[in-house]
Amino acid sequence: MNTPNKLTLLRVIMIPVFMAFYMYIPWPNFFATVIFVLAFLTDMLDGYLARKNNQVSNFGKIMDPLADKVLVAAAMVLLTTSGVINPWVTVLVLAREFAVSGIRIAAAAEGNVVAASKWGKIKTIWQFIAVTLALIINSGNWFVDILMWGNLALTVLSGADYIIKNKKYISMQ
Repeated sequence: MNTPNKLTLLRVIMIPVFMAFYMYIPWPNFFATVIFVLAFLTDMLDGYLARKNNQVSNFGKIMDPLADKVLVAAAMVLLTTSGVINPWVTVLVLAREFAVSGIRIAAAAEGNVVAASKWGKIKTIWQFIAVTLALIINSGNWFVDILMWGNLALTVLSGADYIIKNKKYISMQ
């Protein structure tokens, strides 16, 4: 197993650790936020190493985006149950993530890979910043609301971009 794939697996392992720190450890904001940021950094590092060392693998193509989605979903669900994020934002963001994953799976079934688009990358960066700041602030307020509604807007935009560019993988039959 190559280093990028090990980093992806490390990120998957970090998700329940992040959740435990958020839910059960005093001062969850600090520790949970550090783990969330470290997990996100493994995403950046594994992608960089995979491209630099020509270690892109089928496992990485599937697991890397799934690990990212589960990490963000876990954070957003925890923040929603804590009253920090509006449930509508979380549900709509998760719906987009499932839709894009479905498109990627359909493409993979035909032997194709749907790469991240420019809008998807912008969404990911905004999402990381928004979720990190929401973890730090850890209370619902106008600033977190603006960050999360901005997150939702970019999520919808990037989701529409994926659907339009990859509609050939969506069969109504």
